[in-house]
Amino acid sequence: MQKGLIVSDPAVMMGKPVIAGTRITVELILEKLAAGETVEQILDAHPRLTREAIQAALAFAAEALRADVVYPVAEAVA
Repeated sequence: MQKGLIVSDPAVMMGKPVIAGTRITVELILEKLAAGETVEQILDAHPRLTREAIQAALAFAAEALRADVVYPVAEAVA
């Protein structure tokens, strides 16, 4: 992850991690990708974003999930 692309400031988006210089949260990028949007669609919708910023958001999320925390996941009902 490129240093400085992801920042957190309590005065911006309640401190959620955002792409530097924007109010675009890492959470929003992940939600859009999870919903099936392509990187190109996200870039078209948010002209201030770059491909590198999206990669940084993914790297940030992966790093955050490396913490020694158990995340309970509900099992799918068959």
